[in-house]
Amino acid sequence: MKLKKPPLPIPILMMIGIVAISFSAIFIKWSAAPASIQGMYRLLFTSLLMLPFARTYSGAAFALRKKDWIMLVLSGTMLALHFLLWMGSLKYTSVASSTMIMALEPVFIMLGVYFLYKEKTAVSAILGLSIAIGGVVFIGWGDIGISADNLKGDLLSIGGTVAVAVHMLIGQKLVVRMPSYLYSLIVFLSAAGVFAIYNLIMGIAFFNYPANEWGIFLLLAVVPTVFGHILFNWLLQYVSATTVSMNILGEPVGASILAYLLLGEQLTALQWAGGLLVMFGLGVYLYAGRKKTIQLADAIQNAS
Repeated sequence: MKLKKPPLPIPILMMIGIVAISFSAIFIKWSAAPASIQGMYRLLFTSLLMLPFARTYSGAAFALRKKDWIMLVLSGTMLALHFLLWMGSLKYTSVASSTMIMALEPVFIMLGVYFLYKEKTAVSAILGLSIAIGGVVFIGWGDIGISADNLKGDLLSIGGTVAVAVHMLIGQKLVVRMPSYLYSLIVFLSAAGVFAIYNLIMGIAFFNYPANEWGIFLLLAVVPTVFGHILFNWLLQYVSATTVSMNILGEPVGASILAYLLLGEQLTALQWAGGLLVMFGLGVYLYAGRKKTIQLADAIQNAS
């Protein structure tokens, strides 16, 4: 299978996505609203921004099979669960610690594609992954702690990481049969609906929030979601889910730097060193795993 080429070089597009998602934790820390409200409006506002451009994809939407709709709703449910758990974790632990744990996503992705698509990872790619994860551990090492709050935050982040890995694996299979834009829109609407149901059941207020909170909800929709998640979903048609998820390893670096500048969270020399290791490991993985993209795309198409 011959892969299409994106309009801009993939490394540039990935860097834009990394910077965008690095702001996510900052905006969440600035908000006092419940995580489920932040997640709901983040996805709802993103969907509203996307709707004016959705008419082009109406034909593709009507062509979707019942199985596709079930998988889309499942993907949206996993995305909502990811946001609920990970955004909730930031209420209990630091940006560095929470994003460090979330950066373990490629481990779950790698296991998933092995069992689902029989994708084997080169030894050199595993080495790059190990270096990057080691760097992420350095970033969060000084902040994990052993308090009950920190432990709760760590467990929530782990749960959110598993959920987003499942979301990515479902997306990898779906975007080979439908436009990535349509995929993102339906999944975001599904996730917003899941959040709405959750908030109704839990009795969480929908509208009683000050103006600055609404501004944060909008920022969450535009910056990390449009220029982060939508961009990464779009990249799934050019590279594998494993490669896209590897870029999450760049988030602890960007988020930790922003947390230092904007929130006053201190970084140790070990954490700075970890940031360098993350970027080095990311480079090793992307170089070693570039040929696997074509192999995975063929495996997914054959399984469809």
